[in-house]
Amino acid sequence: MRVALAQVITGRDLDSNLRLLEEYARRAKDGGAELVVFPEAMMRAFGNSLLDIAEPLDGPWASRVRELALELDVVIVAGMFTPGAPSDAGSRRVRNTLIATGPGVETSYDKIHLFDAFGFAESDTVEAGTDPVTFDAGGLTFGLATCYDIRFPALFTANAQRGAVVNIVSASWGSGPGKAEQWQLLARARAVDTTTFVLACGQGDPATQGISVKGTAPTGVGHSAVVSPFGQVLEALDGEPGLLFADLDRSEVDDARQKLPVLANRRDF
Repeated sequence: MRVALAQVITGRDLDSNLRLLEEYARRAKDGGAELVVFPEAMMRAFGNSLLDIAEPLDGPWASRVRELALELDVVIVAGMFTPGAPSDAGSRRVRNTLIATGPGVETSYDKIHLFDAFGFAESDTVEAGTDPVTFDAGGLTFGLATCYDIRFPALFTANAQRGAVVNIVSASWGSGPGKAEQWQLLARARAVDTTTFVLACGQGDPATQGISVKGTAPTGVGHSAVVSPFGQVLEALDGEPGLLFADLDRSEVDDARQKLPVLANRRDF
């Protein structure tokens, strides 16, 4: 199965971000992709209000993504924001949601592990999800994860136990000393932990486009990558926006699991 990762830099305007999604989805289709992954916060970049733009999965933003996926005959995975339940204190919250939509696919995942780290408190405005999500496309099973989730191996193992041979991680990774290196390391580690392909798709680095970012909001560092079940980086980008392609073969997962049966050998404590 041929997949594409779209490393883009989103902004505040929803319509502009939709146009960006459409441009890269069409390019992915032209390149032969059957599935294209977009970053977290594709709907609106972090550092902007999220409460005023959150919408249900049948709202206009998600509906346009769905229409485009069906028009192009590809599966699209993209980050958006859906309404959440009020906090115990009564304040409004959203859910950090990945929509996965296309021919034969219609599901969503709400980010489980919220980014309360490095001076940022995602839980102030975001309600955590609770359940792993997988879906089938092109003869493969995919698991979903979002950004900070990549630091928690149990989610990736849970996806694999549900049949995933590919784990998708959409992110808007926070910048800082060593952060890009951690992102790269964690993507490779999660692949080896679960003997799955990992599709790690992040927002590009705004600094590469001369965009100055203020505050602690995680706005992306780039370095999207496709990692093999043995932890080998098959394809990767640097910090700038771009589109990469990779061909996924289920037999590579079967080979890895025969040689390195970590899922079969694992023990719960």
